[in-house]
Parts: sequence; structure tokens; C-alpha cells
Amino acid sequence: MSRKRKETPLSQRAVPDVVRDKARPPLAIVLGSPAEVVHCLRFLGGMEAICYQMDLYQAERLQAELAEQQTTATVITAADLWDLPTVFQTVLYLPARAGERELKIDMVEQAFHILRPYGTLMVWSPYEADPFFANLLKKIFGRVHTPHLGSETVLWCRREGDRPRRRHEVTFQARIASGPSCRFLSRPGVFSYGRFDNGARALVETMTVHPGDRVVDLGCGCGTNGVFAAQQAGATGHIAFVDSNVRAVVLAEINARNNGVADFQTVASSRSEGLSEGSFDVVLANPPYYANYAIARLFLVRSRQLLKPEGRFYLVTKQVQEIADLMMETFENVEAIMHRGYTILSNTPFAS
Repeated sequence: MSRKRKETPLSQRAVPDVVRDKARPPLAIVLGSPAEVVHCLRFLGGMEAICYQMDLYQAERLQAELAEQQTTATVITAADLWDLPTVFQTVLYLPARAGERELKIDMVEQAFHILRPYGTLMVWSPYEADPFFANLLKKIFGRVHTPHLGSETVLWCRREGDRPRRRHEVTFQARIASGPSCRFLSRPGVFSYGRFDNGARALVETMTVHPGDRVVDLGCGCGTNGVFAAQQAGATGHIAFVDSNVRAVVLAEINARNNGVADFQTVASSRSEGLSEGSFDVVLANPPYYANYAIARLFLVRSRQLLKPEGRFYLVTKQVQEIADLMMETFENVEAIMHRGYTILSNTPFAS
């Protein structure tokens, strides 16, 4: 029974009374699923709140959930938590179960800087016992309170004094074949933090990009695929970096400039909007696989719309059958090649 309870999402649990006891406006709710955020807001009885998200897709889902539940809050999507336009008396952080460790550290450290003096940070953990957050909060805030709540874990602490801002980021280098080495800045919360993903490497090693091509790096992350495509497209080419994660778009712009991409644009969009349809020669896609393949389907449909009639589409996956079926609904021809343990699907034959 205990094991089953621990797997229950926060949205289906009673919000601990300590959350209501400690919460004071203005309130920021950091991340969390749309259902979890709305659950907390309803428990807090309409308290003035700003809900922070890093991803436009999640932010739009949250706004839809708020409207459906007739709950009022302001949703802001930003690259960093400390980009929010105010300081707060209370911050409530809803970390994901099995979420990225570095992102959790980053959010706690940034939360310190958006609190008023003696403001309160609360972390409602999805785990019954959470030594990770207890140790982290003690390190950042100096003192952490872990009240005994039976089967729930809410940790809280107050901001006292000041501390320098610290960005969590890792720079890594990568190269393709005999091409020049590139340096990429990465930050937590963006796909493939601190490394060049093997699937992305497989994709760019099999793509065909000609000088002067207009290329879309769809779901760009920190921009590795688009930067390597730019090496082949040359000075007359154009690269569009597109992602729903606004932190990813910021990083893609930094990395494109630092690696000498001559002509590029960055677009933050949950639906790959903001680009001229029928104007691109190549689309590169490495979609996330959640929401019942909704994102992969969106990538496919938008890619078909963005490409010129003779344009080339490349998608990397390990879930071949499901994605191939979706591709055949969108493109007349589907080719596949195995590389580095991944399957790259394309609407055109691969170069021999």
C-alpha cells in the first residue's frame, strides 16, 4: 500500500496544511504539472499568484487547466526564475518525481533571489523522505524546517541575508567527422544537459545539407543540430532554431553566435509557429516522446508545412514503429537508416 501511495501524483493528494499556514502573497508557484499547480491554487483559496514555467507547451496546458477549473493566476514563461517581474513573500516549488537533479538545485538557488527578506520557500516533495532537498535547502538558506507530516514531505526555510547569483551551466565540445570543433553552453532543464546527445549525433551524421540551404532545427535544445547544419549550409544558408523551452532558445542563440553561424533566427513556440511556410529545404527533428506522441505528430505536420515541395525531413528515434506510422500519414515516402543504435527516418533517400 505504501508503495502505491508514493507513486500518487501531488495533484491527487491532500495539500498539507503547512502550505496554507506558511503561504503569504505575493506567491510564486515554481514548475509542477498543470494539475498540481491548479490543485494547490484551489486549496489556497484564490491567493494572488504567479506561476512560473520554463516551457510554453506546459504553460499553455496550465492556462487551459486554470480556465477549465475557473481558477485565476498569472502564468509566466521565462528562461530563468529570477526573470520574474517581482519579488515574493512566498515561493512554492513543486519538483518533479525523478526530475533532473541539476534543475532542482538551480531552481532552489534562483528561488532565494526572488524572495523578499525573510520570505519563505516551501518545497512539496513527491517523496515521503527527501534528504536531497533537506541538505540542499540547508546549504542555500542555512536552516531548513522539516515538520513531521506523516506520509507527506514539505520542507520550508526563510531567506536571511544575501548570496551571489550562481548560474548552473556546463560547456561541452563536439565535432562531426573532420569538421571544426564547436563549443556549446548548456543549462539544466534543457535537453541533453552537458553533453552532445547520441541521437542528435546520429541525426547530423546522416543528414544531407547543401550550401545555401534553409534549415529548421525543430526542438533545438541548446542548438547543436542547427550549428552543425550551418557548417554545411555555409555563409549563404539560414538556420531557424525552434523550441517550446524558452531557456533552450536563449542557449541556441548564444551558441549560434559563439560558433559563427552567419544567418539564423530563434523562435520560442509551442506549435512551431512564426516561420514562413513552404520556404525551407531541410527540417531536423529529435522530438520528446510524451503526451501520447502529440509532440512528434505536431513536428511531422508542421515540418510538412514548412518544407518546400522537394524539401528533406530527418527525424531520429528509438521508437521506430510508432513514429514510422505517423510519418507515413504525413509523407508519401519514408526511408530509414540505422546509425549509432538509433533509427533516422526521412522522406528522401539517404546519401550513399
